[in-house]
Amino acid sequence: MQYSHFLHQLRACAKTRSQLQGKKLHAQIIKIGLEQWEPLPNNLIDMYGKCGLLHAALHLFDELPQRDPVSWASILTAHNQANLPHCTLSIFPNMFTFDRLQPDNFVFATIFKACGSLGAVKQGKQIHAHFVLSPFSDDDVVKSSLVDMYSKCGQLDDAHWIFDSISWKNSVCWTAMISGYARNGRSSEAIELLQRMPVKDLFSWTALISGIVQSGDSSDAIKLFVQMQREGIRIIDPFVLSSVVGASANLAALELGRQIHCLVVVFGYESSVFVSNALVDMYAKCSDILAAKDVFDKIPKRDVVSWTTIIVGAAQHGKAEDALTLFDEMVLAGLKPNEVTFVGLIYACSHVGLVDKGCHLFNSMTKDYRINPSLQHYTCLLDLLSRSGHLDDAENVIKTMPFDPDEATWAALLSACKRYGNSQRGIGIANHLLSLNPQEPSSYILLSNTYASAGMWDYVSKVRKLMAVTAVKKEPGYSWVDLGKESWVFYAGKTACQVKEEIVGLLKDLDMEMKRRGYVPDTSFVLQDLEEQEKEQQLFWHSERLAVAYGLLKAVPGTVIRVVKNLRVCGDCHTVLKFICSIVGREIIVRDANRFHHFKDGKCSCCDFW
Repeated sequence: MQYSHFLHQLRACAKTRSQLQGKKLHAQIIKIGLEQWEPLPNNLIDMYGKCGLLHAALHLFDELPQRDPVSWASILTAHNQANLPHCTLSIFPNMFTFDRLQPDNFVFATIFKACGSLGAVKQGKQIHAHFVLSPFSDDDVVKSSLVDMYSKCGQLDDAHWIFDSISWKNSVCWTAMISGYARNGRSSEAIELLQRMPVKDLFSWTALISGIVQSGDSSDAIKLFVQMQREGIRIIDPFVLSSVVGASANLAALELGRQIHCLVVVFGYESSVFVSNALVDMYAKCSDILAAKDVFDKIPKRDVVSWTTIIVGAAQHGKAEDALTLFDEMVLAGLKPNEVTFVGLIYACSHVGLVDKGCHLFNSMTKDYRINPSLQHYTCLLDLLSRSGHLDDAENVIKTMPFDPDEATWAALLSACKRYGNSQRGIGIANHLLSLNPQEPSSYILLSNTYASAGMWDYVSKVRKLMAVTAVKKEPGYSWVDLGKESWVFYAGKTACQVKEEIVGLLKDLDMEMKRRGYVPDTSFVLQDLEEQEKEQQLFWHSERLAVAYGLLKAVPGTVIRVVKNLRVCGDCHTVLKFICSIVGREIIVRDANRFHHFKDGKCSCCDFW
């Protein structure tokens, strides 16, 4: 009787993640001498694993006089739940070599989950072959985990083949297959699969919507969320809300994000930390950093993601001092920063020229937090040094870092050489970057611009021919302005807008007033072999100017004009927008490919350092 009582209580602790109660039960079991009574040891391992106490689970596992497949399933699951799938796979072979045991259906499912988390498709296929030869080869639950693994690894044909072989398809395998199609850009097949599903629930809809957000199609994700609500699906779990909040962030659709925030409050999920984190990120990416900070301040129990999100948001808005203050508060609150936190901090220092502080933070990663810098951190350090003109130090980082510099690293240094007019070094770096056969369109544009600045038109032609041969397509420059109920996209050099004449008229009036106030077009940003007047005309038709003009014509008087641009704002447009905000007395916020620019009273938040 006492034995079954402990068994029931341990399972309850595992379900509720009650660490303290679980430890008390363990102490009582030891006190009365039941610690070796089967299946109490395996249940203790399971309880500690699900309560996040991996070391305690491992200690018990190592002390077992004889382990069985249930023991192994429990300890492998504990590693998965601790987000250590690589450890799950590394200790799995010991099941054969040390205990001479064969995996059962639970062990197979756990291993396939670890392979899916890591994208380890080769290892997954090897274990799949072992599963086919095992007595559990017809187990539909294990097949569902296989569907999930292959879907996460992008092997959708393999996933669907297994999916079709499952005689009794549970909601897990349906959801895994839908999610796989959605995440990999095959949304029509994902939607078709959802329609075929016998019983559609919130979790299958969530798999579809979140997968489509991950694939980059945020507009369709929002439409599907609206459809889900029309079909009366009750939101009993907040994850779908965090997904559509993320979609709003990707679209930089502030009004839409605010509406979804209202839904979060209506459904009572404002206390959910991951929904609140998504809201902080959304407001930051939609240019309302004050609203982001307000949501952050109201999170009852902030985690490292909460702090990192607001730190990165402050950094992108040029608020380096705020980002550094938040970091100090985070450390005082007892939270350990992660790799992304330091990316945000070094980025913040880079965009305001705090070289010494940025270098100190980089060094503190290993010294104070035992975080080994990644290639991304070294690229941020290089950017920090090169932006402030320390080109020798930046090049030395490339030569001494423990990674092979990639395309992005060389491009960052080349960009700095161009900014500081160091054409001799820049051409050498450009030649090296060109020899790497770059893949990113932005690298080719940078190369073309570098050679054009030096008047090396033969090399400009060579870069363009190489782009054509390698089928690299230059993304056209475009900007869109969000007015709440409507938005409009403008491409550089043209507009099909109904108010085209009004836009051109307004820009001409503004151009006259700017020149009266001392504006002189900087045609060095037009990197084509054209006459001076033609260069000025090209600047006039840059997409951010068209978007701002449309916003001034259509937005509610006095409101902030919010524009998103897919490329970096050029130096001449940056000057123009400072003039325009002063002339019209309006705040203009532009989110470009690198950061946010808040234009107000003739000044920009970046202080002309971006």
